[in-house]
Amino acid sequence: MATLHRIRLSLSLALTNLRIALLAGYSRLDKSLSPSLTLHRLIAHKFVWSDITYPIHLSIALFWLSIMRSPSFPSKLLIPLLYTIALLLPLTNQFFLPATPVFSWLLAFFSNKFIPHSYRPTVLVSLLPTLESVLYGANISDILTRYTHPLLDILAWLPYGVVHFTFPFLIALFLFLFRTKHALHLWARTFGYMNLIGVFIQIIVPTSPPWYEVIHGLTPASYSMLGSPGGLARIDKLFGSNGYTVGFTHSPLPFGAFPSLHSGNATLAALFVTHFFPGYTKAVWCYCVVLYWATMYLTHHYLIDVVGGVCIASVFFYMFLPNELRGDAALEYPPNYTPAGFARGRTARSKYEQYDLEDPRARLNAYSFGSSPSARGNAREFDASSEPSSEDEELDITGTYRSPVPGQGQTPKKSKTQKHPKTHTHTHTHTHTASIASLIRGDERRALDGDEGWRGV
Repeated sequence: MATLHRIRLSLSLALTNLRIALLAGYSRLDKSLSPSLTLHRLIAHKFVWSDITYPIHLSIALFWLSIMRSPSFPSKLLIPLLYTIALLLPLTNQFFLPATPVFSWLLAFFSNKFIPHSYRPTVLVSLLPTLESVLYGANISDILTRYTHPLLDILAWLPYGVVHFTFPFLIALFLFLFRTKHALHLWARTFGYMNLIGVFIQIIVPTSPPWYEVIHGLTPASYSMLGSPGGLARIDKLFGSNGYTVGFTHSPLPFGAFPSLHSGNATLAALFVTHFFPGYTKAVWCYCVVLYWATMYLTHHYLIDVVGGVCIASVFFYMFLPNELRGDAALEYPPNYTPAGFARGRTARSKYEQYDLEDPRARLNAYSFGSSPSARGNAREFDASSEPSSEDEELDITGTYRSPVPGQGQTPKKSKTQKHPKTHTHTHTHTHTASIASLIRGDERRALDGDEGWRGV
């Protein structure tokens, strides 16, 4: 019963914090629909070297739009028109501008099929199975696909065919609700650029996946060939649908086995969760392990593809992670969000909270985001120096103050526990703390005691 009660309390607290975070997130949104406000911000913006990425994205988008045949001209002009409108409105600009690398990746993934075959490199059919046999001693993906079962199919389908497409949005939502906006922008940049570079690698070095070896062997591949759902065809058969069969058969990039962006996205999500939500580290890496297996079990990737995806995700995460989001700064809440109750692992209330005083450490912590490690270290040093030692807590401070009740006699004698060396350095700290306690909320104590309250000597 006690365990069930704790679970109910934890669930109730989590739902309360989610409601608070949703309200705080909504209040942080820029709800303006005035394009003039965006133009004013653009004029006032001080350009830096990193802004050069936007002209690069524009050039890439113009290239893909120029070769795009479906939708045809002039219908395809709706794509840049709608995106421009989204950038002009402050309500949508706050999402679409940081997500520019993501849209650039999606455009490249969809439009690469319009590249003329004569300009495309030869598909490497035997490269991946050969490397896998040389590096790992066997074709691991082939071994994992020899035994199939409906339960294994479902276990592989959930991370590969469901969670993979929803997890990035879930991570973005939680970063928006529970972390600073810089963490959300970091996710958009890292996720978008990693997938964009991954697609460029798949275009420049096209490789066939395991399902091709199962169907066609090691015969040369042609860009006119259709893709295949691989093991996901069993899912369509199990549920009586054809969604995965249609989707993967007409994939814009059927020969993009290396690197595995399924494993890359899962690894990147795990690194973000580990860094910004460390309490869920074990769960998210368990998901990654299952997805790694699923990519090979469903005949969509070789083991070397999975390793390549893990490597590219790790490189991009640590390359893009700024110093301002390392350490304790990664766990900072948004400025207008305060969780209900005390999170697990928090210590008891400090003396400043007990007496409703401003904590000087709060001013230091307020500048910890974006500050140097030395500034955050000074805050921690202040915290350590302001707390009394256990030896000081034995001091009987009643000997320093008169009784609040008149006529109660003289000041009591000091107890034996007061005998400390005269050279002790923390005696003043405790006396000062007691003085604060004696002066705060005097009106409340007068009402309770019927006297003029505590007075320090």
